[in-house]
Amino acid sequence: MAEKKSNSSEDGRWTLQGKTALVTGGTKGIGHAIVEELAGFGATVYTCCRNQEQLDQCLEKWRGKGYKVEGCVCDLTLRPQREML
Repeated sequence: MAEKKSNSSEDGRWTLQGKTALVTGGTKGIGHAIVEELAGFGATVYTCCRNQEQLDQCLEKWRGKGYKVEGCVCDLTLRPQREML
């Protein structure tokens, strides 16, 4: 019988280890909270926003917490930038 994979971490919380998430608008408000929550559960998170300075500040903070987060500047109202994302 195959061993069943569990989404639980050792402390009883579920984990997102091995999962990848894309969060748009991740440097402010709800998007920021979602990045922190997903990364806190072990996901690799990719985020985008329209402001390089805000992105750099957030990436530095997240990496300082040990989160696996990458990001880029992207204005999702512009089709060419959406397609590049």
